[in-house]
Amino acid sequence: MTKHIGIVAGSAEGAALCYRTICVEAPRVQGAHNHPEITMNSMPFAEQMRHVLANDWEGLAEVLLTSARKVADAGADFAICPDNTYHQAFPYLIPRSPIPWLHIAEVVAEEANRFGYRRLGILGTRYLMESTVYPGALEQFSIDSRIPDEADRERINDIIFKELVNGLFLETSRLYFNGVTSKLKNLGCDAVVLGCTEIPLIVRPDDCPLPTLDSTRLLAKAALKGALG
Repeated sequence: MTKHIGIVAGSAEGAALCYRTICVEAPRVQGAHNHPEITMNSMPFAEQMRHVLANDWEGLAEVLLTSARKVADAGADFAICPDNTYHQAFPYLIPRSPIPWLHIAEVVAEEANRFGYRRLGILGTRYLMESTVYPGALEQFSIDSRIPDEADRERINDIIFKELVNGLFLETSRLYFNGVTSKLKNLGCDAVVLGCTEIPLIVRPDDCPLPTLDSTRLLAKAALKGALG
């Protein structure tokens, strides 16, 4: 039996990319026009951001839990959240969730290990880059990580919240990401994590100074694999 996927949305851009990826990838294994049943719940982004800006991950967990209960009530067997930053709420969320979750950083860590990467550069919101979400997930594979310097973290954070989540993808910002990735390469990184679910919409793998780990699409593919057993 194919399992029912629940998507707990953060930003519209990231959630849409995740949903679209599942639907595009599924026909290759399930047949034409086919994909697992998917239910998405999207609480107001402003309500979520209120907790993010306050570093209130326990409060954010309450918001995500509301979504989790709704997708579970709709029949979802497990949930995913295509928002890396929100995973800081998972320690508060998971013990109370009515259904299990896939963890985006753990999915990325498994992929990095499969390719033999040993040091990853982490790109994402300032909250994500300065958190233990990725170091914690990478630790089980003894994979090291580096983050941009403070000025670059602030600039990336501004690009994400002022541009990407609003569907603005500027060439100057794309080139800025490439420049930061070059600095991470100079720090010995052998790949870069696109650790904000909107970054894959602006960074081009064929033009990036390092191999990319697309957290959004990797999570979508892991959800499809989980749904198909």
